[in-house]
Amino acid sequence: MLWRMRTRKRLRTWARRIKRDGVTLWFAGKHARTPWYARALGLLVVAYALSPIDLIPDFIPILGYLDDALLLPGLIWLAIRLLPADVLAECRNQAEEWMTSKRAEPTSKFGAVLIVLFWLVACWGAWQWWCSAQSR
Repeated sequence: MLWRMRTRKRLRTWARRIKRDGVTLWFAGKHARTPWYARALGLLVVAYALSPIDLIPDFIPILGYLDDALLLPGLIWLAIRLLPADVLAECRNQAEEWMTSKRAEPTSKFGAVLIVLFWLVACWGAWQWWCSAQSR
């Protein structure tokens, strides 16, 4: 029983850090000393993380939760590693303050548009492949 409580606490702490680091990347995207490559990756990760639409819908068994459990934390970790230490510390403080004062889930309409565009391009590519395979 004690092991379960500790595991739940660790998972909650991990999830809170992931959420905080997502908001940190949002602030880092606006920071003047953030390198362009870190800003680009960070803003894409934030747009996807805050998008109300998932890349892989959750109703698809196993794969639906893969992006939430592996892809997103991995991309956040990479984007955080690209930030200079002083920018990271400053943006993490801003994220902590924002999370305690707002207590709301941020969303990204831009991220939702990116996901929809991704699926439209993927469907178009699959259609083109299928049409070319049928004409052979």
